[in-house]
Amino acid sequence: MKTASLSGSPRGSVGKKDANELRKSERIPGVLYGLGQQHHFHVAELELHRLVYNPEVFRLEFGLDGKVHTCIFKEVQFHPVTDKILHIDLLELDETKPVRVDLPLRTTGTSPGVMAGGRLELQYRRVPVIGLPKDLPEFVAVDISNLEIGQNVRVRDLSVPNCTVVLSDSTLLAAVQQTRAAMAAAAAAAASK
Repeated sequence: MKTASLSGSPRGSVGKKDANELRKSERIPGVLYGLGQQHHFHVAELELHRLVYNPEVFRLEFGLDGKVHTCIFKEVQFHPVTDKILHIDLLELDETKPVRVDLPLRTTGTSPGVMAGGRLELQYRRVPVIGLPKDLPEFVAVDISNLEIGQNVRVRDLSVPNCTVVLSDSTLLAAVQQTRAAMAAAAAAAASK
């Protein structure tokens, strides 16, 4: 997993009124959970944007009160209309305990089915994975180099060392579908014979 740094300041008072005041001054309230106790904090909205609106998953080196906590984003709450960040929850990592993370799904290789006019459809952008923090990869790779039109890749075809994918083995991840253009080309080729 990639590592990023973030710094926060402790919150003096906790409540809805205080949180709204923080948001007006472009600060986002949050809570750091794990390893025994909770820490209430606030961070600059601008610092969060580069981490939240990003396809990557980060291990955070979070500075709070002169101490650095290693954590991940557990939950990010957004405004339902404006999509502004309202609140964040961070989970402090214990290197001996497994953690669940939604990792990006990326394809590798070139599908012969796509080269023949098919369309690659990804069913998931992120895949839930459980593993020890040290074993979590940056992304889950799906090899599509053998997919012809009508073929697919399922969870059982994945290999994520020392981690468990939290989906059924038969869950469809990617498929190469036949397009109308490919059907028309096949029909034209058959008619010309």
